[in-house]
Amino acid sequence: MLQGDVEKCFEYQSNLHSAVNLVFGSSAGNWLVPALHTVCKATHAVAIQADESMGNTSDWVKLQSAVTLLQESFSKALNDRTEYKPNAPLDEEGSKKAGVLLIVNQLFSMYFRLNTLRLCKNLLRPVESRNLHEEGTMGQKVTYRYYVGRLNMFEDKYEEAEKNLDYALSHCYKDSLRNKKRILNYLLPVKLLRGRLPTGFLLEKYKMYEFWPLVEGIRTGNLRVFNEGLMKSQELFIRRGTYLLLEKCKMICYRTLFKRIHLVLGRHQVLLQHIAKILKWLDTPMDLDEIECILANLIYRGYVRGYISHTKRVLVLSKKDPFPFASIAAK
Repeated sequence: MLQGDVEKCFEYQSNLHSAVNLVFGSSAGNWLVPALHTVCKATHAVAIQADESMGNTSDWVKLQSAVTLLQESFSKALNDRTEYKPNAPLDEEGSKKAGVLLIVNQLFSMYFRLNTLRLCKNLLRPVESRNLHEEGTMGQKVTYRYYVGRLNMFEDKYEEAEKNLDYALSHCYKDSLRNKKRILNYLLPVKLLRGRLPTGFLLEKYKMYEFWPLVEGIRTGNLRVFNEGLMKSQELFIRRGTYLLLEKCKMICYRTLFKRIHLVLGRHQVLLQHIAKILKWLDTPMDLDEIECILANLIYRGYVRGYISHTKRVLVLSKKDPFPFASIAAK
């Protein structure tokens, strides 16, 4: 489609959407919900196509215009005073709130593309206070949990993120491998940070080879493998918005390494000099002060139980469960 045609198409689509919003708001019942959904999805798709054809992918002018139209649709559906009855047929007596969830999902997608995540809160509060996120088709509920899980991840609410993304994955249509892979792109980093490693079968099934070295590094404490894998897929992880989260997983890798050093030495006092030699062998040379800093961080987070003797340059580990897993899972 030519650039001029796309622009005209978006203009006509915007006019149509405005008209449908007007008719939807003044109509009785919720029988127009399917039509509104179709228009919302079309406006979203045409706006993206128009911006891409015009080279507006830095400011997304048309998409921002489309957001305004969908926000109006959301408002008209949400503010209907008719009592909402889940699973009721669409007719001239039903509540327009039946159409809320799909519109919310479309807006979530737009906000993430525009990087205006703060606006997601304006959707979450009214939807969850009315329990509208528990209604709708399974596909709509899965999409909602997917976006809320991503939002939780960016807010450092990792337990909630894992819960929502786990729901999305387990309830996603079984043959929809593409959608499951999209969910796993965010679920796996959250699980890695919480010490839960995926199986090789899962990574192979969904062809998520970029996670292989990270998982292997965390499992074995091999910082060289972890760092090389993170660097190799750096651009991919940055585009997804998961790079900084995966960078945090390095602390789990350190924990595994120190645990293996402790098991090999067979004692609860570990000279920092020994750790420095192993880190140098793993192509991650550090001085003793840097090692102390990392260990202090691990102890503060509860990943390691013990203390550091600065004068003797020794890590003194607890004799009872010096590397508790529960402290990682609780994060």
